[in-house]
This record gives sequence, C-alpha cells and structure tokens, in this order.
Amino acid sequence: MDFGVTFQTDPPAWRIIELTQRAERLGFTHAWTFDSHVLWQEPYVIYSQMLSATERIAVGPFVTNPASRDPSVTASLFATLNDMFGNRTICGIGRGDSARRVLGRKPTTLAQVEEAMHVIKELAEGREIEAAGVKVRIPWVRDGKLDVWMAGYGPKALNLVGRKADGFILQLADPVLLDWTMKHVHDAAVAAGRDPKDVKICLAAPAYVGEDLAHQRDQCRWFGGMVGNHVADLVTRYGEDGEVPRALTDYIKTREGYDYSHHGKAGNLDRLRP
Repeated sequence: MDFGVTFQTDPPAWRIIELTQRAERLGFTHAWTFDSHVLWQEPYVIYSQMLSATERIAVGPFVTNPASRDPSVTASLFATLNDMFGNRTICGIGRGDSARRVLGRKPTTLAQVEEAMHVIKELAEGREIEAAGVKVRIPWVRDGKLDVWMAGYGPKALNLVGRKADGFILQLADPVLLDWTMKHVHDAAVAAGRDPKDVKICLAAPAYVGEDLAHQRDQCRWFGGMVGNHVADLVTRYGEDGEVPRALTDYIKTREGYDYSHHGKAGNLDRLRP
C-alpha cells in the first residue's frame, strides 16, 4: 500500500515545493494537487519545480478534466515532464467540477473523458492517434509512460474506469461505498477482457493533524460538501432510490447549496450542516 498527499496550490507556490520535499522524506509516494486554475495557482508550472526538488515521488492532478486544456496539450505537458524528470507523473482525470462550475460551465460528458484519456495516454506514451481524420503523434517522445487514473461515482463512470482507466480515484474512504464502486469497476474490467487487478485503486479522505478533535473535525467538514456536488448530479440522473446506494446519496441530505468561490475551504458557509 502506498500513501500520497494532496495539496491545494495556494500561493506561495514555493510552499508546495517544500511540502513535497517533506512528503518524500517521510515516505509518501505520491504528491497530488487540485487542478482548478481560477481558484488556485496553475499546477503544471508547479509540477516542474516539485519534480526538480525531489528524486522519487510521483506527481499529478487530483484531478484534471478534458476541457480546461486540449487533451493534446495535456499529453505534451506530461510527456515533457516525464522527459525531463523520468516517468514520475500520473494523470488523474474526471468530468470537471470546480474548474468548470466556477466559470458557470457544466462538467464535461463521459464521452469527452473517454476520448481525452485515449488521446492523453497514447500521445504521452509516443503512439499515434487519429484526430479529425489526421494521424498525429508526438515525435520526440522516447520510452514514455503515463498512467491515467479516473475519478467517478456513478455506474456509467465506474464502467468507464473498469474498461479504460489505469486506476480508479474515489474521493471517499467509506468501506461500504468502496465495495459498491469497486464491484462496478471490476465487473466492467472483466467484461472488457481486462484483469481487474490491473486497475489500481486510490482512496482519498481529508485529514487534519492536531489534538483538538472538535477543531480537527470542523477543518475537515468541507470534504463532504465537495463530494456532495457530484452526488447531487447522480441523484438528478438516477433518483434517490435508484441504482446509487443510500450510503452515497446520504451525503446530500443536509445540503444547503454550495459556493464554488470557497471550494475546498473549511470556511465554506454552504457546506453540509453538522
């Protein structure tokens, strides 16, 4: 089992570099960042410094989306970083939440995510794709290696993870939901002729170190509200008593709205009620 840490790229960026170095010294294997270019500083600029200041730790977005950047640009970004520092990046990707909604736009479709995963992985690993009838490859890629891990919650997203992704990102650490989501992922992998064990699993949960339990809990309460954004979409699509388990839809029972200008912040007034 590996342990990673996720940072919000609040300024100053050099603080993220220092924390990444510390994480590597403490034995963490992955250093992720949020990827929401309006709310926080641009992560790909910071990745170059994170990789330059470390030797082993892998870095990547938690998570990017198909629309903020053209997937061919994302592929070139990862391929460039890997060429400079060895294959030490991972592309976490999803439909897009804060990066889209803070601009008044909706998340992308699963079809867009599937296409983006294909383009990013193939180009970053030096293979040819066809785009608008034109064959394209990045000619300078040598021995490129890039895992693409997908985040998702609903049945259709989990099916896509099982069919196409190198890894599954679940931004919850609930054992009941892990069982439910992984069953969907594994079933889809088997149906696609894949070994389910080839799909890596990444569980994300908030943590705040301290001695005051009430304060620690309050500092982590924003996480449920953030997860609720995705769950609300699922309830709209499947209904409260549909295919999505109650253990997941319960995350929005006390939801009062969400302010994306305070996304991922402990002080978000529109988080879930206690």
